Amino acid sequence: MTGMTALLLFALWTLLMMFMSQGYRLSQIMTFKQPVNAYPRSIPNTDPAFFVRARDAHANCLENLPVFGAIVLAAAALGQSAAVDGLAYYVLLARVAQSVTHLIGTTVILVWIRAAFFLIQVALMIAMAVNLL
Repeated sequence: MTGMTALLLFALWTLLMMFMSQGYRLSQIMTFKQPVNAYPRSIPNTDPAFFVRARDAHANCLENLPVFGAIVLAAAALGQSAAVDGLAYYVLLARVAQSVTHLIGTTVILVWIRAAFFLIQVALMIAMAVNLL
């Protein structure tokens, strides 16, 4: 898998997390159970726990996507895509694993597992950047 393909799939995964995170609210609005303005930021969150975790998983994707994208696009711009192609797939796998773990729950062990997947992504992105230097 090329780095560009991994980047595209990462972006699509981020969109999936967005749809999952907003699915509950959208269903409440579309079935007229809540008005469209029922979710201001100043009111404490009352969404079911799964959708709160989905929102947080989406935010985690948004945190890493720009860095991953910058590295992959820099490699392409420098004509050195091969320097990131091998690791980009594993960044994507670690991202998906982190998101899925987040969706499952927030027990102590799951948070540790999620943190491990995050650290794997960071280490891989550092290795990709070093490969470019």
